[in-house]
Amino acid sequence: MDGIDPAVWFAAGYGIVLLLVAHVLDKLARRTAQRTVEWRSGGFRYHADHDAWVCPEDQWLWPDSFDPDNRVMRYRASPTVCNACPVKDTCTTSGNGRQISRNVDPWPSSEAERFHRGIACAVVVLGLAWPLATMIGNRSTLEMVVLAAAVIAIAAGSWPLWSHLRRSPAGFPDHVKVEALDDTIARQTAGTQSAARRRTTYRSDLRPGPSADHPDAGGSEQAENPEHDRFATRWGSFEENAGDQGPLSGWSRRKNK
Repeated sequence: MDGIDPAVWFAAGYGIVLLLVAHVLDKLARRTAQRTVEWRSGGFRYHADHDAWVCPEDQWLWPDSFDPDNRVMRYRASPTVCNACPVKDTCTTSGNGRQISRNVDPWPSSEAERFHRGIACAVVVLGLAWPLATMIGNRSTLEMVVLAAAVIAIAAGSWPLWSHLRRSPAGFPDHVKVEALDDTIARQTAGTQSAARRRTTYRSDLRPGPSADHPDAGGSEQAENPEHDRFATRWGSFEENAGDQGPLSGWSRRKNK
């Protein structure tokens, strides 16, 4: 239009372009985060109606705890099922069952996601600063209208970026216990140590003695229990004598024909 400085059009157009760049950056960051979540899940499927995950072996992972610091819900499978799974080595090395975490807040929820959203918002600020700075000076009414319209359009277009930047309410189930990450690790470590203490050390008396490959095996037991050695020696002599004399005569269940 006649009477409008080209710098005004440039400032308005530059602000709109930066708004579009901010949305593109946010969309790319969201797609990257979604791929990261899919990679971490390892083929697990989340069912929102049950608030649970299903592994590729058709086993369920139910809510285990909620971490208020990291704003994530943790889901865990049954250790009995996971430890007996034929593909456990490719899934997890934990003896407490496979665990998966899910962000309870919408995008952006984690610190990395909020960082990328912050970059997009910073680009929007630059887009707003340019037409606002252009307003300074002797501008006509028509030029001020164009710049103000550009500012309003940029602010309205960037509102979704600003509104979602703040954290959302938790909204997690009340029956799930609240537990920080350090508390979860301490509980799992205590459970592993308790399971190790419950392992039995009893061994059968019918096992053979120490072999040539393991001369120390059973040595301590034989030293502590000499009666077991004398009994084994006497029983072995009895078997040798019985083998030399042939079958002993006596009562039999079978009838002579």
